[in-house]
Amino acid sequence: MDGGTDRLEREIRRCRICAPEFLATATAHVPRPVPWLSSAAPILVAGQAPGARVHESGRPFTDPSGDRLRMWLGVDNAAFYDRSRFAILPMAFCFPGYDARGSDLPPPAICARTWRRRALDSMPQVRLTVLVGAAALRWHLGSRFGSVRDAVLNWRRFAPEVFPLPHPSWRNNAWISSNPWFERDVLPELRRTVACVFELPEKPRAGGLAGNSIGDADSVDCRTGLRSSRQRR
Repeated sequence: MDGGTDRLEREIRRCRICAPEFLATATAHVPRPVPWLSSAAPILVAGQAPGARVHESGRPFTDPSGDRLRMWLGVDNAAFYDRSRFAILPMAFCFPGYDARGSDLPPPAICARTWRRRALDSMPQVRLTVLVGAAALRWHLGSRFGSVRDAVLNWRRFAPEVFPLPHPSWRNNAWISSNPWFERDVLPELRRTVACVFELPEKPRAGGLAGNSIGDADSVDCRTGLRSSRQRR
């Protein structure tokens, strides 16, 4: 990190703005912000909020959701946590806690209002933003967001600078099973787009994505280049 992102990350780690709300949850925990900013990473993972395991580890996506996300992206732990490759910016930096039924509470909106624009502006080098889950999709796509399924099915409307995904939580297993085109057709294109950013060897695909509204559109072409994703916000 350079001085700007380093200072901002230290400031975020000191944030306690949600402390009263967290004490009132079923978990009654104290805030532990988990930022992962970078002034060098070309890929930004825009997620939802840390879970309980991440709250304990202090590192983003150290849970089964993270394992599945890395598989989707086609990268290992070393690459994912390399800040010259990936930055990670959730909609809320802290674990929001559980409700009385044991379900995850939504990311507190005040976190994004307080920090998100500053964090995004500190990372102008980002070329690909991977949107993970409804909260990130809604914030970044704005009026273009209708539903998770619509955004992911029609990912090509936003590519190659933005790539929408469902959340990799086990709670979405039913969604993934009922939408087989996601793993069959979309994930190979996601991995290819990531490879384009890192200029890794890859095998070009012939034709387009079959069996959904994308029709016969071509695969993402590395030769067209990836502009700064901030241009699409």
